[in-house]
Amino acid sequence: MAYLLAGISAGGQYALIAIGYTMVYGILRLINFAHSDVFMVAGLLVVYLQTSMPFYASIPIAILLTVLLAFLIEKCAYKPLRSAPRMSAMISAIGVSYLIQNVALYVTGGLPKPYPTLPFLVKNVTVLGATTNMVTIITPFIALALVVVLVLLINKTKIGMAMRASSVDFETARLMGIKINNVISMTFVIGAFLAAAGSVLYFNNYPSVIPTSGAMPGLRAFVAAVVGGIGSIPGAVVGAFIIGICENLLKMVGLTPFSDAFTFALLIVILCVKPSGLFGEKKIDKV
Repeated sequence: MAYLLAGISAGGQYALIAIGYTMVYGILRLINFAHSDVFMVAGLLVVYLQTSMPFYASIPIAILLTVLLAFLIEKCAYKPLRSAPRMSAMISAIGVSYLIQNVALYVTGGLPKPYPTLPFLVKNVTVLGATTNMVTIITPFIALALVVVLVLLINKTKIGMAMRASSVDFETARLMGIKINNVISMTFVIGAFLAAAGSVLYFNNYPSVIPTSGAMPGLRAFVAAVVGGIGSIPGAVVGAFIIGICENLLKMVGLTPFSDAFTFALLIVILCVKPSGLFGEKKIDKV
C-alpha cells in the first residue's frame, strides 16, 4: 500500500510538470526543454531565499521569481524565433536548458544543496495500514486542485478562450485579433507556476537540489505528456499518474533498476501503437 501511495504522489508531481510541456506544445508546437530546469531553479531559489527569511515566506517569493524567469526565457529565447523554422526554436530551448544548468553549477559549485522541509509535510502518518509521510498524502489532492483551477481558467475566462483558439489555429487566432504574444507569455507563466508548486512537493520528498535535479522528473513528465497525448491537459494528468504508479509498483516487486526503463519502454509502445497518445486527437492536414 505504501508503494501505491508513493506512486499516486509521484504522479501528482509529474502532472504539475507535464502540464507545462503540454500547454506550450499545444500552442507553439514546441517542446520546451528548459521546463525541467525551471523546475530545478524553483528548488534552488527556496534553498537560498530561506537563509535570509522564514521558510514560509521564501516559497511564494521563489514561485514568483520562477514565473518571472519563465517569462524572460519566453521573451528572450523564443519570441525572436516566432517566425523561424521550428527546429531553430527547439535548438534554442536546448541551449537555454544547458545555460540554466551551467549557471546553477557555478552558483552551487556542483554540490547538493539541502532543501528545507516543512515539519508537518515530513511527519509520518498511517493510512490503511501503510506508514508514509504527509506530503505523499496531500500531493495528489493539491495537484488535482490546481488542475481543476487550470481547467476552469481555460474554459471560463477570456485568456483561456484565447489559448484554446490559438492551439486550434495559431494564424487564424492572430487574424481574429487575439494578442498571440500575450497568450504565449501567459502559457509560460502558468506552466512555470505549476512546476514551481510541484518542486515544493517534490523536494520535500527528495530534500537536496543539484543542477540536474530537474532532469529525470522532467523526462518522466515529458513522457507522461506524450503518453496522455501532448497538447491535452487531461491526458498529461492521466499519463503522469500512470507512470508514477507503475514505476512504484515495479519497485514494490523488486524491479527498481527497471523503473526508468519501463517509463521509456511505455513511451516507445505508445508512439508505435497510438502516436497521438491516449487522449490526443489525430491531426488532419488541410489541403
